[in-house]
Amino acid sequence: MSAEELIGMNLAGLTGAYASRELSPVEVLQAVINHSMAVNGSINALFSFRPEQAIASARQSEARWKAKAALGPLDGVPMTVKDSVAMVGWPYFHGIGANRSQPPSNYDSPPAIALREAGAVIFAKTTMPDCGLMASGISSLHGITRNPWGLAWNTGGSSAGAGASIAAGAGFVSVGTDIAGSVRLPAAHCGLASLKPTHGRVPHLPADTMRMAGPMGRSVDDIARLLTVLTRQDERDTWSLPADDVRYHERLGRDVKGLKIGVLTDMGFGAKPEAAVRNAVEATGELLAGAGAIVEPFISPLDYDAIAPIDLFLQVRGYLEYNSLPPHTDSERDINPYVREWCLGGARHSGADLYRALGQIGKMKAAMLAAFEGWDYVIAPTLAVVNFPAEEPGVSREKPLEHTLFTAMFNQTCQPASTICMAFDRRHLPIGVQIIGHRFDDLGVLQLTKSLEGLRSLTMDWPFHPRA
Repeated sequence: MSAEELIGMNLAGLTGAYASRELSPVEVLQAVINHSMAVNGSINALFSFRPEQAIASARQSEARWKAKAALGPLDGVPMTVKDSVAMVGWPYFHGIGANRSQPPSNYDSPPAIALREAGAVIFAKTTMPDCGLMASGISSLHGITRNPWGLAWNTGGSSAGAGASIAAGAGFVSVGTDIAGSVRLPAAHCGLASLKPTHGRVPHLPADTMRMAGPMGRSVDDIARLLTVLTRQDERDTWSLPADDVRYHERLGRDVKGLKIGVLTDMGFGAKPEAAVRNAVEATGELLAGAGAIVEPFISPLDYDAIAPIDLFLQVRGYLEYNSLPPHTDSERDINPYVREWCLGGARHSGADLYRALGQIGKMKAAMLAAFEGWDYVIAPTLAVVNFPAEEPGVSREKPLEHTLFTAMFNQTCQPASTICMAFDRRHLPIGVQIIGHRFDDLGVLQLTKSLEGLRSLTMDWPFHPRA
């Protein structure tokens, strides 16, 4: 088997080969590390490589597979986690140059514990923009992370390195985090499958009202395997749900016939989708209708700028993080200038402003959840644009999160939302479609996403050799 065939395997095939002794976790890891180091110079998606530590973990996994005592569906799988997922002894920089001298983390976030207990082999961390407050791949610490489908184009963010590395074959899956679209946006830009789970389904720290961790991979089956491992209860996260014990990867089959599915292409405010994006969403609806689903337009209940109060809340949040940084120079080496200027705007807002914004968010949330009554699922763009240049902080320089309007709403409503690539534009850049379900219906969202993966006619010619 060639190195390219090996790194292109799905997790079912990979762990099946471990079980049959056709492949060893050690040889697979070595191939993945060699490939990752070869491609990382062009995409700049990974940092803190730990080959010796990873090889030790792979050897332990190899012994378990030989003894027929594998720990689960991720045992021996080479993978990565995002900069913002705390792991004991690993760096936790949050993408910020001013944090470069900070000591390693002294605690494990719940996803890190789950992965370690499942025997996953973590060999590196993935890059992210400053504070996680840009839907872009630019970081004062890490530099520019580039999209392997086209190095001139953006990865999206904030799980930028996760998106780029998986698409380029540098690891099989990764854990990202999502506060306004940060798992779904880079997945869409990079052609991946991903899921922002129901809030609390995957515990994470620090506990948060709108941010959660989620799986990213090249197939729905792969992210379902990762979700199976990540779901658990952790009382340190006050939003954590009781463990559901669902083996998601074993329950992906579903007939879509009779499902009532809405097609959302206009959020009621903000940017309208580009023609290529709108066409991809509408074509996806047609595929579902052809499979027997009841597909009709979903009309957004929003007729005002609902991203504005979310932006204000995150701006204040960013201002507090900026003020807590170690002594720094405010140079581009220490803090991204776009993030800095945007965060400093948080100083203008009073407590009353913030409380008012929270009330507006609550109003939006109630309206959106009410609009979902009577629908099983809604499909929508992940982004209104296909892509934008790698050097840009977003579609807007003044408001780096403005173009997240199709994703950020569902962080607030706490609904599960996935992304799957359903088209390419004329430049052969991926276009993701978002699938949103009711709270707690993570399995159903994955099932519908799996159905779309089977219905799509495109070929995922993964850029294991990043393209100019």
